[in-house]
Amino acid sequence: MSTIDRGRRQLIGFGAAAVAGIAIAPGVRLFEIAAAKAPGDPVSGKVRWGMLVDVNRCASDCSECVRACNRENRLSGATRETDSQWIRKIDIKDASSGRTCSLPMMCQHCAKPPCVDVCPTGASFKRADGIVLVDRHICIGCRYCMLACPYKARSFVHEALRDQSPEVPRGKGTVESCTLCVHRVDRGRQPACVEACAASGHEAIVFGNLNDPQSEIARRIASYPTTQVRADLRLDPGVRYQNL
Repeated sequence: MSTIDRGRRQLIGFGAAAVAGIAIAPGVRLFEIAAAKAPGDPVSGKVRWGMLVDVNRCASDCSECVRACNRENRLSGATRETDSQWIRKIDIKDASSGRTCSLPMMCQHCAKPPCVDVCPTGASFKRADGIVLVDRHICIGCRYCMLACPYKARSFVHEALRDQSPEVPRGKGTVESCTLCVHRVDRGRQPACVEACAASGHEAIVFGNLNDPQSEIARRIASYPTTQVRADLRLDPGVRYQNL
């Protein structure tokens, strides 16, 4: 084989490798899709991951879900406004009846996420399975998505970060929010907050496939009244609340 032929083959091989890494959708690359899968199953629209929170089971004095999220994602858990908070507990009161309840609030993983609509670079994107994420490599920190989110679920990283988890990359000058523990979900595990809630004995959070009528979450939504926060916006959140 001549030197020219060898050079051509090397160039073709390099080109094929480069194509494998190009973006095929905002924030999504071929090699990321190949890696983002549950055991034996690729990410697809056949699945839509979601959560159901039973407010009656969520204790006002319990914050195990928040602590678990902080541990899993290496968040500081501090109360300063410059610290990220991917899930928070909020207390609400019905003005007419006086009834109070406590519930976790996080990214709602909307079917029609406004954060994705306003992002100028495509850094905010929704996976085929409904999980809304931020690609920190192309996020420019404009914070339009923070303004667009009606749930105040996104945080801006103001300071340099240390002791990061290799499975949860974060970066100064970027926006971030709850990922539904996508690194765990892709391995067939539950989000950290769900496991922590169950371990606490409350079992207030159910996680599963909203598109599977046989899944526990789908059966409960079909059997009992549930609420989507700010349903009037017609964003179709993937997080539902029972007894709210």
